[in-house]
Amino acid sequence: MTDTQRVTAAALVIGNEILSGRTKDANLPFLGAELNKLGIQMLEARVVADIESEIIEALDILRAKYDYVFTTGGIGPTHDDITAGCVAKAFGQKLIRHPEAERILRERMAEMGVEATEARLKMAETPEFADLVDNPISGAPGFQVENVFVMAGVPRIMQAMFEAAKPGLRRGVTLISVTVGSYVPEGAIATELSLLQDAYPDLDIGSYPFFFEGKPGSNLVMRGPDQARLDEAAIRLGDLIRNLGAEPVTGGIEVPKSNDD
Repeated sequence: MTDTQRVTAAALVIGNEILSGRTKDANLPFLGAELNKLGIQMLEARVVADIESEIIEALDILRAKYDYVFTTGGIGPTHDDITAGCVAKAFGQKLIRHPEAERILRERMAEMGVEATEARLKMAETPEFADLVDNPISGAPGFQVENVFVMAGVPRIMQAMFEAAKPGLRRGVTLISVTVGSYVPEGAIATELSLLQDAYPDLDIGSYPFFFEGKPGSNLVMRGPDQARLDEAAIRLGDLIRNLGAEPVTGGIEVPKSNDD
């Protein structure tokens, strides 16, 4: 795959509640799967606390390294929702109350019969030159500045924001995956697997070990843009497994999560 075909992304999850274990993140799996459908490879994910310097540092590193950065969390009405201000500082822009965002919020609050307090209107704050990302669930929009998309931490709202942002994303080459499972211990096939990876540098080959029905094994997943290359590598992998005295299982061996290593 050439660099011109490759579109990359990173995720930046923001929030003390994730790091403390109080809240389990559900946004990374969604982002990874949805970006993959668009041919965008998510190559890095970071989780940072609600600390301004840490957020800005992570943003600066990720936005320079990848085509897109998707942040989740920290755009609500409370004192620890500081993401908008951090993004503004990272891009050297003023933090403003976005007129269109304020209009949307005031209309939504009027519909709900709640007061448009300063705390609630904080959710209309964006960097000066941000473009809004629609939020059909609760009204308070996300926003985009250059290659950074800033979205809510609540999974349902984040997913709706992503759907709104998706049409503007540049597509890459969609990766196809092939899985071959076997009851060959990971350590027994490691050397041969490394040689196979060397022979197919255009593919990503991963090993996912398990212990099931009293036996060790692994599901070997190969990903790449070319079906013919994947099929060829799968045949070679099957031969390697047979040479080690086991039978390859196309599609992998389904293992209950409690037994998955």
